[in-house]
Amino acid sequence: MEASVGDILIVGAGITGLTTSLGLHRLGIRSLVLESSDTLRETGFAFTTWNNAWKALDVLGIGDSLRQPHQQLQGMVVTSTISRQPPSERSLKSEGKLSEREIRCVRRKLLLEALVRELPIGTIRFSSKVVSVEESGYFKLVHLADGSILKTKVLIGCDGVNSVVAKWLGLKKPAFAARSAIRGYSDFKCSHGLEPEFLEFLGKGVKSGFLPCDDQTVYWFFTWSTSSQDKELASPAEMKQFVLSKFNNLPDKVKAVLENTPLESIISSPLRYRHPWEVLWGNISKGNVCVAGDALHPMTPDLGQGACSALEDGIVLARCIAEALTKTPCRELDKDEFRRIEMGLNKFAKERRWRSFQLISTAYVVGFIHESKGKIMTFLRDKILPAFLTGVLIKRADFDCGELSILNATASV
Repeated sequence: MEASVGDILIVGAGITGLTTSLGLHRLGIRSLVLESSDTLRETGFAFTTWNNAWKALDVLGIGDSLRQPHQQLQGMVVTSTISRQPPSERSLKSEGKLSEREIRCVRRKLLLEALVRELPIGTIRFSSKVVSVEESGYFKLVHLADGSILKTKVLIGCDGVNSVVAKWLGLKKPAFAARSAIRGYSDFKCSHGLEPEFLEFLGKGVKSGFLPCDDQTVYWFFTWSTSSQDKELASPAEMKQFVLSKFNNLPDKVKAVLENTPLESIISSPLRYRHPWEVLWGNISKGNVCVAGDALHPMTPDLGQGACSALEDGIVLARCIAEALTKTPCRELDKDEFRRIEMGLNKFAKERRWRSFQLISTAYVVGFIHESKGKIMTFLRDKILPAFLTGVLIKRADFDCGELSILNATASV
């Protein structure tokens, strides 16, 4: 059975999908978000929010509500666990190019809830797994796993690394980076005793990071280079023991974070990324279809920019779509309206190609250097490059996604 349920369908109720939907809502445009699971997904626990993310959150009008429960990080400390080199420390309080630096570790659950609170009731349709897309004139027909078919003028794929929409556009599956990550979230129910700093520890082929969200909770990650001979870590208990075995010389307060992490708050996943040249030359958009977030630019986590760039995408995409729909829309999608939508999505693709290329390629190189096992690279990383590598993270965060404003935005869909 075919049904027309709205002019804009967004696949995926993650950070990118909800940001795009809220951005459109702020501009007076309705959208429907399809989510395959039956609730909001909180996988990942937390993430680093740099300057560019706070710019986007403020544009959406939810920045202040997220600042209150998350403390601002004052510095970044990088320590090598295989050399006697003193830790490299960098203040995060000085001013960047755009504004005063602001870095916090934000809980994913709180961000998603903040986005949903601002959306009209009924915006998200849960248990709606997209299985395929087909064309019907200028419209797109979206087939769901339950057999229903939705008809839309604009289709936006924010459905992650295994994106059905990206596949329809002809983008290849993201490549395996030959690395894996374990993430955890520790709630002490009292003070954890850590300073408000981003702590990073580099070892031989491994690295870990610890970021306080507030006085009681800490988010941590551990990444390592993997091979086909490595034993698969099947349970959270094995993951926890594996991390502890790799960093047995961590400071006691930091080690306590790992030991205090409950097994249900530990996950593991392979790291995937899209080849940067595919972002430059591939189909980010085609007609009235486009992708954003991890469906567009999956990257390794070495810059802490995955979620931040997803927020950027949502703002830019909402603005481009709204500009394309400023004229009063027709009930049926005609050639002129299709062309305006196509131009709007092409504009989004043009704006985001180079930014995505930079983030993917820089993250890959930083990860390669951080997890290097070679003596020469390890020497350079530990004694010469620490300040430079930290500076790279700060530089990539100095980005302004722009405002949610368009000219002559008098009509809503």
